[in-house]
Amino acid sequence: MDGILLLLPILVPILGGLAVLGIHSMKTRRLTVTLLLVFQIFVVLEVARNDTDPFVLLQLTEGVRLVLRADSLGRLFANLICLIWFAVAVFAFEYMNHEGHRERFFGFYLMTLGALMGICFAGNLVTLYLFYEMMTLLSVPLVLHIGTRRAFEAAYRYLGFSVAGAGLGLLGLFVLQGYCTTDLFTPGGVLDMARAGENRTLLLGVFVVMAVGFGCKAGMFPLHAWLPIAHPVAPAPASAVLSGLITKMGVLAMLRVVYYLFGWEFLDGTWAQMVVLVLALITVFMGSTLALREDTLKKRLAYSTVSQVSYVIFGLMLFHPVALAGALLQVIFHAVAKNALFLATGSVIYQTHLTQVSQMRGVGVACSFTMWSFALSALSLVGIPPTGGFVSKWLLAQGALEAGDFTLACWGIGVLMVSALLTAGYLLPIVIRAFFPGKDFDHESVIKQQDTWLMWTTLCLLTAAVVLMGMFPQLLDHSLAAVVEPLFG
Repeated sequence: MDGILLLLPILVPILGGLAVLGIHSMKTRRLTVTLLLVFQIFVVLEVARNDTDPFVLLQLTEGVRLVLRADSLGRLFANLICLIWFAVAVFAFEYMNHEGHRERFFGFYLMTLGALMGICFAGNLVTLYLFYEMMTLLSVPLVLHIGTRRAFEAAYRYLGFSVAGAGLGLLGLFVLQGYCTTDLFTPGGVLDMARAGENRTLLLGVFVVMAVGFGCKAGMFPLHAWLPIAHPVAPAPASAVLSGLITKMGVLAMLRVVYYLFGWEFLDGTWAQMVVLVLALITVFMGSTLALREDTLKKRLAYSTVSQVSYVIFGLMLFHPVALAGALLQVIFHAVAKNALFLATGSVIYQTHLTQVSQMRGVGVACSFTMWSFALSALSLVGIPPTGGFVSKWLLAQGALEAGDFTLACWGIGVLMVSALLTAGYLLPIVIRAFFPGKDFDHESVIKQQDTWLMWTTLCLLTAAVVLMGMFPQLLDHSLAAVVEPLFG
């Protein structure tokens, strides 16, 4: 029974996506996608009730098998993904009306969800790698959807970076085969300490290679360049899930490698830990700086993702329970806020056809609710209460101070604070120019068009979540404790 339950979240969207590819009626397609995603949510909620035993999906060769298992970490990510995936689909029902090949978009949109569920419920590194590559291949059509030369170039770049990054992870898989006591992800790690101790330098090098490889999908320097290239050409709903959710699969892979394969105690205090921490902080600062200089709005948000997701990597590499809790909250709050930001941007583009930051003057007149959603989500990324981003950044700073290395804590908190100021510098002026265009602004020149109810509903729900989760973060305490406590118990 557990095996069937674990397969359903993967098979339902993949098979449903294949069916949607052949549905040309808009009403039928909308109904089909809605029913599939609602059913998906109920299935994942059922799977999320308890841990499951490992389910061997396929025995490839001796010692190499595909295994599914639901644990607290996978369930946390799966629930987040399914809820936001449904919300973005509702927005896309209206937004994609001005795009062609809508059946292709929704077909691959659903199939990509199935691959993400495979990553969430992967029981070992082989299974995670398989679905990780599948996620990349299925999401490429979302990037190249508009079919222009620029879109194809962006898709090729996205594919190249993603495959190269996953290949670095695969290299680690080959090396680790001889040093693990089991192939299953296990809290605390699975290294045979006697053998690992003899080749500690080799394994630390392998860890850095794997961290850089999986960090590619998370937008970590030096393999971050695909994000600002892919986002501007993808439709807004695709950009939203790429930035808010698919990047988190790189984070999930790193969490599995750090806490469920190597074990944080093996890495604690080593040069490998320091290398990844430095790369994360470089990415945090670099992404914010590049965003400040960018005039294309979606590209500015893409650079913002480069910065904000590396907050998570910084937190998970501190090897402290408070920092890890802050990193997990940053995963949740950034996913919600960044999806809201990209969808709000998509709504502005849909209504006004404006794409540049320099063109946002007076947009609040035409798209008042949309810009309020943008403003509140921007406050979350900056880290201003009562939005969710404040809570996660507070815990990250607290975890850095309690982790033990005062010099590292000072550098880390300093970079996070500078990044917060830069985030305010590249997001809040957009809001100010939109709502306060100045006395000489010709209000009659603004195209006034109402948000459709589908777009309005999605933005309303995501924006409410940004604020309410910041006001009541204790609602997530049980889910966070279920992940963190077994790792530091």
